[in-house]
Amino acid sequence: MQQVLAMIYLWLKAGHLIFVIFWMAGLFMLPRFFVYHQESAPGSPENAIWIDREAKLMKIIMWPSLLVVWVLGLTLAMSIGAFSQGWFHAKLALVLALTGYHFWLANYAQLLAAGQRKLTGRKLRMLNEIPGIAAALIVILVIVKPF
Repeated sequence: MQQVLAMIYLWLKAGHLIFVIFWMAGLFMLPRFFVYHQESAPGSPENAIWIDREAKLMKIIMWPSLLVVWVLGLTLAMSIGAFSQGWFHAKLALVLALTGYHFWLANYAQLLAAGQRKLTGRKLRMLNEIPGIAAALIVILVIVKPF
């Protein structure tokens, strides 16, 4: 099995990065959608459009990307023996946090669809910084491997 993984390692890595980009795009877009959604009148046609956009983003881009990122990421980690390396533990913790953020976004989309607007646009804009900070830290961990 290790020999097969070594042969396709670069393809796995490329696929992982491609789907990380797709997933991150969704993590950046959805909170922005929420800001605009909250500015629309409840029950209006515009409100319905935002509900549809959010659902499509989650269904077509974010959920599939999340799944592929995890499958390819864990496969890559196995192929290089990353589970014993400190940098990988830190990266894994950040990816778990981003995954939790993803699930929180999915829940907030359901709340907005049900007419519940619990956060302000300002708070949503602040939350939109989470994936960027996490991505920067993950890139540093993977490239530099500081520990």
